[in-house]
Amino acid sequence: MKTMDLTDARNEMVKHQIAGRGVKNRLVLDAMRKVPREAFLAEHFHELAYDDTPLPIAANQTISQPYIVAYMIESLGLKGGERVLEIGAGSGYAAAILAEIADEVFTVDRIAELAEKATATLRSINCLNVRVLHGDGTQGWPEHAPYDAIIVAAGGPRIPESLKSQLKIGGRMVIPVGLANASQQLLRITRISETNYQIKEIADVRFVPLIGEEGWQDEDEREAI
Repeated sequence: MKTMDLTDARNEMVKHQIAGRGVKNRLVLDAMRKVPREAFLAEHFHELAYDDTPLPIAANQTISQPYIVAYMIESLGLKGGERVLEIGAGSGYAAAILAEIADEVFTVDRIAELAEKATATLRSINCLNVRVLHGDGTQGWPEHAPYDAIIVAAGGPRIPESLKSQLKIGGRMVIPVGLANASQQLLRITRISETNYQIKEIADVRFVPLIGEEGWQDEDEREAI
């Protein structure tokens, strides 16, 4: 498929699947129009890059559907210029979208192969304001805290205290939480003060498990619930 064809497909996807389903934030829509999703996929998936569906990536993981990426980022309420932490780098696609809006993006993945691939792909599209860490995402990245916003692309049994503590006062976190294998509640947490947080349920979602010290201990534990 030619580059122009993919550009057209990307614009159509944003028009019909993102804006057409209620995402209104101009910064988010502009970022979705700019970032080439195909760059984060194996070549044989390029023709499916702008279908609004998850697709396989390395290490038996998936790249999230474009709509949920846009919806979650819009839910952070970014205005531009923020410092953002992402948990679950995956392919690096969501980090690239965030990087079009925020000044600094820090993203963590527990799988070394994904962290390495995401780093290489982000560099290949000249996305230079993202830093990638291989580590336990439930612990966040405290060296660069506090963050204006945190986005978590995996579902855990609870909200990790480490992530809550790394939010700025007034900052927001979006995270899926739930016990059922079929779905979780997408929560938006706003830090009101040093000790107070406002929590709001915003959608039913389904994500891969959040594995780590403050998440599920392993895949088997998650599947057994």
